[in-house]
Amino acid sequence: MIQPIPSGALALILREEAHFAQAQQAFFETWTRGVRIAGHTWFGDGTKEGLQRATSKWDLQPNLLSLSDALGVLSGGERLFLSAMTSFYNSREGGAMLKRCGFEGLADLGRLDLQRRQVIADLILHYDGW
Repeated sequence: MIQPIPSGALALILREEAHFAQAQQAFFETWTRGVRIAGHTWFGDGTKEGLQRATSKWDLQPNLLSLSDALGVLSGGERLFLSAMTSFYNSREGGAMLKRCGFEGLADLGRLDLQRRQVIADLILHYDGW
């Protein structure tokens, strides 16, 4: 016997499908916003022109070597934001960077200002894998 679909389930499925159909572009737009906040030197080819030419997240991959070396000289908020962004690209490297920043859990994102919190929240919302 075929069970009927629960009330509202179809609407929920359709809503999620519509969301994730747009997720890749929304993630890229949010990622680009984060790169502008953090500074283009840490991403892609490190140039402003490279940021302007970028058409996908692949064009703005974090420069892991430069970021890891810079953690000692950046402010606490800069370290946390860059490490959190890096964790979307590479969870192992980003996780290690977060540990170096003293990150213990999601509540630590409260150390970020509203603009940076919004980027991280939007990246989580639209993440569909790297």
